[in-house]
Parts: sequence; C-alpha cells; structure tokens
Amino acid sequence: MNLSITRVETVTPELLAAFERLIPQLTKAPIPTSAELQKLLDSPSVLILARASQKACGASSEADGEILGAATLGVFRTPSGVHAHVEDVIVDESMRGQGLGEALVNHLLQIAREMGLKGVSLTCNPRRVAANALYRKMGFKKWETNVYWYELDDRP
Repeated sequence: MNLSITRVETVTPELLAAFERLIPQLTKAPIPTSAELQKLLDSPSVLILARASQKACGASSEADGEILGAATLGVFRTPSGVHAHVEDVIVDESMRGQGLGEALVNHLLQIAREMGLKGVSLTCNPRRVAANALYRKMGFKKWETNVYWYELDDRP
C-alpha cells in the first residue's frame, strides 16, 4: 500500500470530517471541534495523518488522498525534562491489519528521535488485543507502573 504520512499544519473541513468518522472508531469521546484541533496544532504536540494514494487504492481522483488514519505525539515539559506520549492512534476499520498503525507509530517515533528524546510512552487498553500485539512487535516494552485516574466533577 502506498501511504503518505504528513504532519497536520492547519485545520480544514476535510480534517474535521475525518475525525467525525475516525474518533467513534476509537472512543466515545466527543468529536474535537475546529478550535480544539487548533489548540492541539498550536501546542508542542504533533498530529499526523495517513492517506492512501490513488495508485494504492485504485480510487478515482476524487477519493485520492482520503484520510485513513491519524496519531498524536503528546509532547510536554516537566522539571525532569521533555516527555512524549503516543496517543489516539486511529486506523479506519476498513484498513486495519494492513500496516497503517505501524507506519503511523514509526513516523511518530522518528519525530521523537529528531526532537532528541530518549523514548516515548503509550498506554493501550488490554481489550485492544491487536493494538497491544502490534506495540509489542514494534519493540515497546510493558512498563510496570500504577496508573491512576481521578474523576473531576462539579464539586468545589
């Protein structure tokens, strides 16, 4: 499959439409608005998209370049240094099992290398069996740590 993986530079109607289709395939979280995506693009984090070329999918020129996946490298600084976390790796269900997720993650890992980072972290729900297998195959090591979640509500 011929893929083009690029960094998102601007919010477009096409990007918004792609996330309307892709986000529900990953989570029940709300679809990001144009303003929310712009805040992401304005941050140190990196959002990339994968598109199939016309040659790869045999589609008409109208469908050429359809967004088939996305992934984010969340980048943030703490007193101990700059950290990065792979988030929201989404592959359209019609394309799963064809190497797109691996290509997206490898692209993020290359960006992290170029930033001079020593490594990146990610979390993955144990129910996502194929994704967990992919990350292990790619060389990610399970990190034994406790992950905690504190639910914020309207209480003062």
